[in-house]
Amino acid sequence: MNDLPESAGGATGPLVAGPSTPSTRPSPASEPQPQVPRLPSPSEGVAALRELQRSIGASVIGFEETVRLLLIALLSDGHVLLEGVPGLAKTYLVRTLAQNLALSFRRIQFTPDMLPSDIVGNVVVDPRTQDLLYREGPIFSNVILADEINRAPPKVQSALLEAMQERQVTVDGKSHPLPRPFIVIATQNPVEQEGTYPLPEAELDRFLFRVLLTYPSEAAELEMLRTRLGASDETTGPAVLGGAEIERLRRVAAETYVDPDLLSYLNQVVRRTREDERILLGASPRAGVQFLRAVRASALLDGRPYATPDDVKRLALPIFNHRLVLRPDVLAQQLSGGADAIERMLVSVVQGLLGTVPAPR
Repeated sequence: MNDLPESAGGATGPLVAGPSTPSTRPSPASEPQPQVPRLPSPSEGVAALRELQRSIGASVIGFEETVRLLLIALLSDGHVLLEGVPGLAKTYLVRTLAQNLALSFRRIQFTPDMLPSDIVGNVVVDPRTQDLLYREGPIFSNVILADEINRAPPKVQSALLEAMQERQVTVDGKSHPLPRPFIVIATQNPVEQEGTYPLPEAELDRFLFRVLLTYPSEAAELEMLRTRLGASDETTGPAVLGGAEIERLRRVAAETYVDPDLLSYLNQVVRRTREDERILLGASPRAGVQFLRAVRASALLDGRPYATPDDVKRLALPIFNHRLVLRPDVLAQQLSGGADAIERMLVSVVQGLLGTVPAPR
């Protein structure tokens, strides 16, 4: 599904750096050059990110673009929603990512009988002193796998919403900051709907990306089987990046040069979602801010100190596909084709939006 061309919190840096020059065409030698940030040396940043991609890709076969989106979310302080049928290695993918990071990791299995305290913790009485003590819940980790998030009741989802947006939880009237970096990677199964609670639009908007996972290609699935010959499912090896390195790379990404014309292009793409007659609810201003962060992180991941229109085009679908609400009459035309037809319609809508906004040269 992510085949188009090429959150709150965290360092954002200036929206535009340097004078107005085309983002994809160097200025003549006689003209002043834009002041762009220097890339980190290979040993300090870009090489580590590529090694992280390679390490994860060696264990999780056939999901290179998904791994790339997860790393972009990590660099831009965003969260990710992975959606796909059971058995596509969603949990294994997230666990492999966490094992390659020197960060704390917790998996939270959501069920309909959960309480908010099962996630954020609660206040208990110390049996020795009779004082009230706060006992932290599993949300106090750097990487959170929210497995089957749509099985959580509304109160639990509300507690998770504060953690995702504010990077803190509130228990008994007192706020407790979460560790940094902090990323939630949630999963949901689009097939089984019994005993589920659809995520509200406000919660969906907190996710930077929604990634739709499909079955791997025949070649990728065969390679997956080959890697399991005589090997265990557990990944090994030292962690590639730690918390301090990730926070530094986030600052570098936040300084990626964005040409004023490219910034206007991104803004027009976001605003066009509110004008298309097929769309009932378009992307919010918060989506535009998250889009900008993701574009900058995408450039850093590719080893560039500047963003390009291809960064915008490549990320448009995972940015928009969970934020756009199609009109009922448009959805009705696709109902006979099932969920796949609706997703194809979304792809068509996003591609159409990109086609109506001229990209800067």
